[in-house]
Amino acid sequence: MLAPALEAAGYEVRGIGRGEEADLSGLDAAIDFTQPDGAGENARAALAQDVPVVIGTSGLEGAELEELDALALDRSLQLLVVPNFAIGAVLMMRFAEAAAEYLPRTEIVELHHEGKKDVPSGTARATAERLPGEPAIHSVRLPGLVAHQEVLLGGDGQLLTIRHDTLSREAFVPGVLMALEKLATLPPGLTVGLDRLITSP
Repeated sequence: MLAPALEAAGYEVRGIGRGEEADLSGLDAAIDFTQPDGAGENARAALAQDVPVVIGTSGLEGAELEELDALALDRSLQLLVVPNFAIGAVLMMRFAEAAAEYLPRTEIVELHHEGKKDVPSGTARATAERLPGEPAIHSVRLPGLVAHQEVLLGGDGQLLTIRHDTLSREAFVPGVLMALEKLATLPPGLTVGLDRLITSP
């Protein structure tokens, strides 16, 4: 779905399949949507060829992100890691953070297709980092789901639910296009999330 959307937006796309040599000569950016065990290696290959990277694969964290950040800084390249490309999901996190100032008791429920390997999801972890305390995260993996998350904020006599539902993978395309459009405006090194790219109202 992504390649035709990028081509329709005027980008020239060079797909690199599993097991193929990562020759990125002449490219302006690399986008990785693979698996956590391969995304770091793919990003290193791109950065080593002086190509900035957008990673849409969740599950990268800790020491590996620090290593990639150092490599990107060393080469003065941008490295954008995005837990969720759906702009509505980014807004959900922003709204939940604002609401938690008044309703600080929170829990997160994230629901994904049964093939999603990271538990909890990167979006749920990113949301929890923006909320007070250490909110519990409840993960559901079932067929029929794509990507869904709700943040429950409880107060005396009231409950606020902020929910985002991704109903098809088309929801990710505008966020990917935004990431590519604004990648060069980011400082060198690691940036996490689309939030930096979405201007405040």
